[in-house]
Amino acid sequence: MIPAGTLLSESQRRLLLAIAQGMRLKDHRDIEGHKAYALHFPDGTRQPVDPNDVAALVDLGLISSNKKFPSATYWLTEHGQRIVQMLSNQP
Repeated sequence: MIPAGTLLSESQRRLLLAIAQGMRLKDHRDIEGHKAYALHFPDGTRQPVDPNDVAALVDLGLISSNKKFPSATYWLTEHGQRIVQMLSNQP
């Protein structure tokens, strides 16, 4: 659960909303274990994602992953879905 007073950055809000709209957030590991995060669009293009945004959303319990190697896929948790619903209702 997001602690009271915790604010999401604009990039974190955009990332949550993108996942809710069907974009896929994935991490890609190289052989040495380094991760690169990308948002995958239906047309096959990808957009790099700040690892700090992903870490913050995981730490807040808003997203989780299947922890696969070499590429994990992230999704909204139930709590993340509730937050997206609240964000979607904001003006």
